[in-house]
Amino acid sequence: MKINVLFTHTSTDELYFTGKSVVVIDVLRATTTITTALLNGAKEVIPVNSIEFAMKFSGSSFGGQTLLGGERHTKKIEGFNLGNSPSEYTQEAVNNKAIILYTTNGSKAIVKAKFAENLVCACFNNLEIVAKYLNAEGRNLEVVCSGTNGFFSLEDSVCAGILISELMKLNPAIELNDSGEAALLLAKQHNKKILKMLQSSDHGKILSENGYDEDLKYAAKLSCYNIIPVFNSSSIKALPVSEIEKLYEKLN
Repeated sequence: MKINVLFTHTSTDELYFTGKSVVVIDVLRATTTITTALLNGAKEVIPVNSIEFAMKFSGSSFGGQTLLGGERHTKKIEGFNLGNSPSEYTQEAVNNKAIILYTTNGSKAIVKAKFAENLVCACFNNLEIVAKYLNAEGRNLEVVCSGTNGFFSLEDSVCAGILISELMKLNPAIELNDSGEAALLLAKQHNKKILKMLQSSDHGKILSENGYDEDLKYAAKLSCYNIIPVFNSSSIKALPVSEIEKLYEKLN
């Protein structure tokens, strides 16, 4: 398996991802929030790359079964049902609902990679199960860090490195590009102190200043959920439990 890490999605165009296997990471907070929403029973998450498209899309959706979620400058967008804090995506709020999601970085990265043949979302919360899934797929992999406003983000890169570490436990014969090697080094430096790393990161500091300290603590939890968010056509859904059971059978 060859793994290519992209520290931001802005350096490539949509067609680059055509037919590839891709994992998108936005620890703070889109992929953490998506994982939480699906864990709590959301029917699907529909990522969009602009607020205008989110509003237009919601206008043609079915009544109260669709929610608007997202943020601008870390805060919930006026007129939206939910922001981008995983704490808002409770079972009571999202069960059996479709969520249209716009975020500054993560939803844009997912939309950018929409032509991938296989596209999953990862965060610290689901790294182990995502690694097992990707290893079972056995394909070369593009790991896309959402970054922050087009720039490198420490938290996404460390997450990418820990994902690589998990994959290397399952398959030592992995080839990495230079960015992958760098991510692996960052992971070795920070994997024992993830929360501290999040708190010291540029985006983590901004979230903390805006009152989202609990989101950092939540996002730092490592491999606590067996949820694999898979993008298919236009929305992200949780891989069915039956498929995860087949995955474990394949690994054993």
